[in-house]
Amino acid sequence: MKSYWLKPDSGKTAIEFRDVPTPEPGPGQILLKMHAAGMNRGELIVGHAVKAGGAAKAAGGEGAGEVAKLGQGVTAFKAGDRVMGRCSGAFAEYSLIDAREALAMPKNLSWEEAACVPLAFMVVHDMLIAQGKLKAGEWLLVTGISSGVGVSALQTAKALGAKVIGTSGSQEKLDKLKGMGLDVGIRTRAGDFADAVMKATGGKGANLVVNNVGGSVFPETIRALAHEGRHATIGYVDGVLKSEIDIEALHTKRLTLFGVSNRLRTPEQRAVTVRGFAADVLPLIAAGKIKPLVDRVFPFSEVPAAKDYMESNAQVGKIAVRM
Repeated sequence: MKSYWLKPDSGKTAIEFRDVPTPEPGPGQILLKMHAAGMNRGELIVGHAVKAGGAAKAAGGEGAGEVAKLGQGVTAFKAGDRVMGRCSGAFAEYSLIDAREALAMPKNLSWEEAACVPLAFMVVHDMLIAQGKLKAGEWLLVTGISSGVGVSALQTAKALGAKVIGTSGSQEKLDKLKGMGLDVGIRTRAGDFADAVMKATGGKGANLVVNNVGGSVFPETIRALAHEGRHATIGYVDGVLKSEIDIEALHTKRLTLFGVSNRLRTPEQRAVTVRGFAADVLPLIAAGKIKPLVDRVFPFSEVPAAKDYMESNAQVGKIAVRM
């Protein structure tokens, strides 16, 4: 089958086309005939999914397709079912998915929209609901809000009744997101937004922060937090992995800091996230209250171009690949 692979190359990731055997589903697995896959910035950063000096890895971490074959013990699906979920090697004609990660596609979604749901929205469920405990009326601050996770966080927070502040280096992107409910947009790529957050929140600060950017803005996100605020670290696209922390603020404001990553989680722990997402967020998507924002769709033959487009930072929302 046709597939794409990522490999480390001089501190960056390179993508290559390969023709490999079609995999066979093992116990508890489903073989999907892929129709679309979502692209995610994290897998393009050396140190995330691709290890420096390590072997090549099948590209793609989420997608949507038809059930082609069931592994032993899988009874919840049948051949031909439309399924979406987190799966490895999604940029391929066929991909294996753990049945515990598989979700029936809502009928109102296109293949491309469904392919862009699993990773971003499950991460958002983890950050905003499972750990962040965001409530209606609270303030959410999202740095780098035009990213796939950022837009998904905006949409979910608004559906929960929260108010949202977002940062971006592009006023055009902020204006577009204001049409989707963004309450306050702050144009900046630097760590200089805490005063604006305090002004917007009447001096109280954000109840929850989603830090998409990394260490370069971490001190400022701490400054921007309210009393008993919560801070989620999801990525480090800036490449800054260390930062100072204001221990006095952590102590006096009774802050909660947590990270969101699937790298070290067990399949059972990941399955818990899937069930939580299916209960809390998927019904909002199926009802049309949240519509995944797909910025651009690339054909399968143009996966390298999709990678270049993502690295150009031009998109608002997600990038999809159509098989």
